[in-house]
Amino acid sequence: MRGTIMTMSIEEISDRLEIQDLFVRYTYALDTQDWDAFDTVFTPDAQIDYTAMGGSVGDLAATMKFLRETMVMFPSYQHMTSSSTITVTGDTAEAKTICHNPMVLDENDDPTLMLCGLWYVDKLVRTADGWRIKERVEEKSYMKIFPGKA
Repeated sequence: MRGTIMTMSIEEISDRLEIQDLFVRYTYALDTQDWDAFDTVFTPDAQIDYTAMGGSVGDLAATMKFLRETMVMFPSYQHMTSSSTITVTGDTAEAKTICHNPMVLDENDDPTLMLCGLWYVDKLVRTADGWRIKERVEEKSYMKIFPGKA
């Protein structure tokens, strides 16, 4: 069965690329603990719900407090995002993005590794400074701990 292929306008392509870049900026800010960069990712009134993976829920300030306090306990981690579905409607958008997130739990030659799989479900808005996330909710897919050698 063949589907209808719709041609995107330059504006639609630009919006989608800008939103994808926003998601990359989020992962780099999180993975390098560049907390100030979150101001370029989220709206000031953003609501963020990380509870599906054991995290916090609240506004940007509460989320930043949670991240500053908890992410330091992981020696390293990476948030790899891909396969976003993005629907733009004027100055708003909705997206769902896969995230694969390995997190090292201890430092040694064969560390314990926690693998997290989730989706980010986002509501976005176009601002004078570009696209920003207004609401982010995590949906859990899996979480598995692989023990290393002690």
